[in-house]
Amino acid sequence: MSDYLDRLNPAQREAVEAVDGPVLVLAGAGTGKTRVLTTRFAHILLTRRAFPNQVLAVTFTNKAAREMRERVSALLGEPAEGLWLGTFHALAARMLRRHSELVGRTSNFSILDPDDQLRLLKQVMEARRMDVKRFTPQGLMGTIQRWKDRGLLPDQVPRELDIDWGAESARDLYAAYQERLQALNAMDFGDLLMLATDLLKREPEILAQYHRRFRYILVDEYQDTNLVQYYWLRLLAQASKNICCVGDDDQSIYSWRGAEIENILRFEQDFPGAKIVRLEANYRSTAPILRAASALIAHNEGRLGKTLHAGRNDAEGEKVEVLAFWDSDEESRAVASRIEGLRADGHKLAECAVLVRAGFQTRGFEERFITIGLPYRIVGGLRFYERAEIRDAIAYLRLLAQPADDLAFERIVNTPKRGLGDTALRTLHERARADGVPLAEAASRVVAEGGLRGKARDGLRTLLAQFAEWRETLRLDGHVVALSTLLDASGYIAMWQEQKTPEAAGRIENLKELVRAVAEFETLGGFLEHVALVMDNDNEPDDDKVVLMTLHAAKGLEFDTVFLPGWEEGVFPNQRALDEGGGRALEEERRLAYVGITRAKQRAIISHCANRRIYANWQSSVPSRFIEELPEDAIRTGGSAALEQRNAPPVFATARPLVAARRASGEHADAWAATPRPPRTDRITEGTRVFHQKFGYGVVIDAEDDRLDIRFDNAGEKRVLDRFVERA
Repeated sequence: MSDYLDRLNPAQREAVEAVDGPVLVLAGAGTGKTRVLTTRFAHILLTRRAFPNQVLAVTFTNKAAREMRERVSALLGEPAEGLWLGTFHALAARMLRRHSELVGRTSNFSILDPDDQLRLLKQVMEARRMDVKRFTPQGLMGTIQRWKDRGLLPDQVPRELDIDWGAESARDLYAAYQERLQALNAMDFGDLLMLATDLLKREPEILAQYHRRFRYILVDEYQDTNLVQYYWLRLLAQASKNICCVGDDDQSIYSWRGAEIENILRFEQDFPGAKIVRLEANYRSTAPILRAASALIAHNEGRLGKTLHAGRNDAEGEKVEVLAFWDSDEESRAVASRIEGLRADGHKLAECAVLVRAGFQTRGFEERFITIGLPYRIVGGLRFYERAEIRDAIAYLRLLAQPADDLAFERIVNTPKRGLGDTALRTLHERARADGVPLAEAASRVVAEGGLRGKARDGLRTLLAQFAEWRETLRLDGHVVALSTLLDASGYIAMWQEQKTPEAAGRIENLKELVRAVAEFETLGGFLEHVALVMDNDNEPDDDKVVLMTLHAAKGLEFDTVFLPGWEEGVFPNQRALDEGGGRALEEERRLAYVGITRAKQRAIISHCANRRIYANWQSSVPSRFIEELPEDAIRTGGSAALEQRNAPPVFATARPLVAARRASGEHADAWAATPRPPRTDRITEGTRVFHQKFGYGVVIDAEDDRLDIRFDNAGEKRVLDRFVERA
C-alpha cells in the first residue's frame, strides 16, 4: 500500500510522513500542495492512526473540500465516509447545530445571506430613527463583520475600537443587531465561527469532547485565516497538538477580507517544537519565471523564507518580458496582437490570461478584444459595461442625451435615494400613460401641479433642475465635463464613498475609468452607440476564450501565458492600499505581484505605460518599483517606450522607460520593438526646485541618472523621471 508514497518527491514525502505533532508545510506556488494534503489524510487512515471521523480537515471553499474528498477516496480505493471535512463555516455550523441551545438558538436556526443581513441591520437602525442614507447599513455592517472576524462579541469590543455611527455607538448597534438575530433564531456567516469559538471557550466539557474526537487536524490555505478561525483551530488542537497547516506566507493577499499573515508567521511560537517542511520544487513554471518571482518576493521582510526551483525536466524557457509602452491604448493593442500571434501558432486562447490589479483596468482590453473579434471572458466578475455602477452612470448619460428614455429614467430616478417609493413611481407612470408623454415629462408636470409631497416632491424637483443644468453643461463644456459633474452633483459618487468598503472603492475606480472611456469619443451620442454595440457582443458558448481577471481572483490558477499590465506606481502597487496600510500594504502588494508571476507556466509578460489618462488629461506614469526588483538574468526588456539598453544603469535597465517620441503616424508597426529615449539635455541636480503637472512644486532631494526623488510641497516624496518636470 506504500506505492502512493513513491509518487512524492522527498520534501512532499517528509510532509506526509511527519504525522505526529504540529507541522507547518510551507507550500510554494505549484509545488503540489493539494497532493500533499490529500495524501497525508489518506496516510493517516491507511496506517490506522485514526478512523475517518477522527480527522478534522478544513478548507476555504466547497470546491476544495469536494476535491479533497474525491482524492482521498481514490487513494483509499473506496468512498470516504463519516469525514469531518469541509469549509470553516460549514464545520462551525455543524458544531453549533449540535449545541444550539448553548448559543441561544434551536438546531434549525437560519443562516442569513448578505442581503438579509443588511435588511435586518437597516431595521435596527431605523428603529432608532437613524438617517440610513447618510449613515449607511453597508458601512456599519463592514465594521461589525471586522469585529466578528476578530472573535469579538458586542461586550468584548474595546472602547478604543468603537466608533460613532451618527448619534449612536457602533458597538451598541452591533449589540441590538445580535439581539434581533437571536430573536429570529438566525445567524449571519460571521456568527458561525465567532459563536463556535465562544462556545468552546465557555464550555470546557464540550471542548474536551472534541479533543477526544479529533486526533488529527488538517488545514488548507492557512495563510488566509483570520483571527477567529485561528482561535477556533488553536482551541481544537491544544490537546493532541497533531495539527498540520499547509500554506504559503508569500501568497497571503487577502488582508482586506480579514486574513492575518501573522497566523502563519508565528506558527512555531504557537506550537513549540513544530516541524517546518518547505516545498520548493515547482512543477508549473519555467526556471526564468521562478527566478524572477523568487527575487521579487525576497524583498519582503515579513516571511519565513523559501526559494522556488524548477521541478520540471523541461524547465528552461523564455525569459520574463518587461515591456514599456507609450500609453494604455498601445498596451492593449500590443497584448491583443501578441495573443493573436500565439493563436496563429496553435496556442489555445483559454491558456492566455490578462491579470490586472484593479477591475477598472479590464475596460481597455475588453474594447480592443471586441474590436478585433477576439473571444474573451471575465472570471470572477462582470464585463466592464455590465457592472451595476457603470450601468447606472450610463443611464444618467442616456437620459441626458434623450429625455424620453423611460428605462433610463426608471433606473436612476431613485439612485441614489431621493425619497421616491413605489407609490410615487406609480403616480408618475399613471400620469405618463394618461398624457401620453415620457416619464421625465410626466414627472415635471406632477411636480409643477403638486401631485407629490414631502421628500418625493423635493427629491424629484431637484433632480429635474439638475438635468436642466447638466444639459447646459453638456452644450457648453462637453460630455466629459458633464459626466464628471453629474456623478458628483447627483450624489452618486458620495453614495459609494459612504459605504467605506473595498468593493465600494473599486466601484469608484470603475467610474473614473468610465470618464476616461467617454473622453475617447468626440460626442456623447458616439459613446452611447459604442456602448450599445459592445453590450450586444454576445459571448457565444465557446470555451476557448482569453481570460481577463484580477490578480486576487487568479490565485490558485495557472495558464501557459500570463500578461501582467499596468505595473506603474499608483496602479501597482496600488496607491490607495499604500496610503491606508503603509509598509504592511506594500509587502502584500509585492505578494500579489509574486502570485501574478507564478500563475505563468511558459511565459510571463509584464508591461507598463509612460502615460495614463486621468479623467480627460494625460499624465506621466512611473514604472512600478517591483520592476526594479526583478533580476537581470531572468528578464528581457522592450516596448516602444523602453530605454536604450546600453545607456541604462545595470539594475534599472529592466525598464525604467521613458516616453519615446511618438511616431508621426500615431501607431507603431512593431509595438514590441524597443526604441531609444532621447536624453534630457539639461541635467537636473539635487536641490533644484521643479514643477510637475500632477504633483505641483517641489525640491529634488536625490538625482540618479534620469530618476529624481522629489519632496513635493503638497504631495510628499515621489520618484519621477526628469523628462516630466520643469525647473521652477
